[in-house]
Amino acid sequence: MSIWRQHTTPDEIHARAEGTINGLLGVRITEIGTDFVRGEMPVDERHVQPFGIIHGGVSVVLAETLGSLASMMACEPGFMAVGLEINANHLRPLAKGGRAFGLCRPVRIGRSVHVWNIELRREDGELFCVSRLTTAIIERKTPA
Repeated sequence: MSIWRQHTTPDEIHARAEGTINGLLGVRITEIGTDFVRGEMPVDERHVQPFGIIHGGVSVVLAETLGSLASMMACEPGFMAVGLEINANHLRPLAKGGRAFGLCRPVRIGRSVHVWNIELRREDGELFCVSRLTTAIIERKTPA
């Protein structure tokens, strides 16, 4: 049974990403399952720090993108998710020329708070970053 209360598709997400950090960094949503979201991102000159490995902040962008999307889709209609806290543990390097693959799953989906676990892996399957995102669920205000 699906945990999603609001539905979207990767194509709709990518269309909205034009001109945003996700579009600029090449973040792509690859799969929306019944209780998970997968995405990926290339690692090129836009993503690395001076030593040629992925910048930790870029890893957090991918993690927060997956978690925020999941949290928004898990909200009841009329509500939205806003970020409260994100943390990340950088476990291994990911070199320029590779790809980052993310998997987001819920830890807890409550009425007012969601907690998401995001694992980021390299092409060889090695875990390079783990992240946890907490979002507050608030009523969506209709624009005046």
